[in-house]
Amino acid sequence: MKTFRNCLMTAVSAGLLGLGLAAPANAGAIRLGMTTWVGYGPLFLARDLGYFKEAGVDVDLKVIEESALYMAAVAGGDLDGAASTVDELMKYRSDELCFKYVLALDDSHGGDGVVTQADVKSLKDLKGQQVALNEGSISEFWFTVLLKKEGMTEDDVTITNMTADDAATAFIAGQVPAAVTWEPHLTEVRKGGKGKVLIDSTTTPGLIVDVIALKCDLIEKHPEDVKALVKGYYKAVEYIKTNPDKAYEIMAKGIGGYLEKPEDFAAGAKGVRYYDRARNLDFFGTPEKSEASELVNFAQDIWGKAGKLKMTIDAKTILDTDFIKEQ
Repeated sequence: MKTFRNCLMTAVSAGLLGLGLAAPANAGAIRLGMTTWVGYGPLFLARDLGYFKEAGVDVDLKVIEESALYMAAVAGGDLDGAASTVDELMKYRSDELCFKYVLALDDSHGGDGVVTQADVKSLKDLKGQQVALNEGSISEFWFTVLLKKEGMTEDDVTITNMTADDAATAFIAGQVPAAVTWEPHLTEVRKGGKGKVLIDSTTTPGLIVDVIALKCDLIEKHPEDVKALVKGYYKAVEYIKTNPDKAYEIMAKGIGGYLEKPEDFAAGAKGVRYYDRARNLDFFGTPEKSEASELVNFAQDIWGKAGKLKMTIDAKTILDTDFIKEQ
């Protein structure tokens, strides 16, 4: 499996997976990779309403359902950056791959959860039991934080590695007693009566935060493009506030996948908070002291102790606050 994945990563970085990726971006173009997630909706909205082009940049959005693959494309020069969570992206930063967070998109506010049997009252009841989750992902990061709050570690449970979607499927089928997953599976569990959502991300506001990470050389060479990206995104978030139904329709069509129906997108959007300009200013603050820097330091501690970082990451070297003030 490792050999197979390495081949896939090599193929991505060589531009051989049929993604339609061109040579490294020139001025006026930014190419981003991401998974299917409701939190990335405003990017598709800004693209499809022409807000990015209006601001002066052509943004190419590529859905790739595996962080290792889209980050291989970033490393290989086929993408200029990615949208993912603060902690997830940190695992790929190295001396060879420099990128910075230039914009916060959203945070999970009920969109992630732990599903269990109905008689489970707390995480402590899961001691010794099997828990399905995606190792090395935001699911493991978040679950580790939850366990830590209860004075527990992953050693107190038996982790079974599978994607968040497969974990939910396995739980609903009765194959595992607990799972860490996200919407729309949480709603499915709530409606289906097979178990319950023990805890969701409303209890950890500001912990699961999606950001845009761009390669350092693009930021240095094309700062006007980054400003245009931020400006277009802000305009899309404001559009959602005033035209939610139409926005959900456009975003659902843009993202597709399990979010292709506007009603499903709208349901998923209830579990996230989109970050506008004011929220970005609050979140980033300054690299020395802010929610963003505290989250980077916290992820550094969690992933560092787990041996999943390629380097020690200082918040001041990965947070770029030059663009969030864009009007």
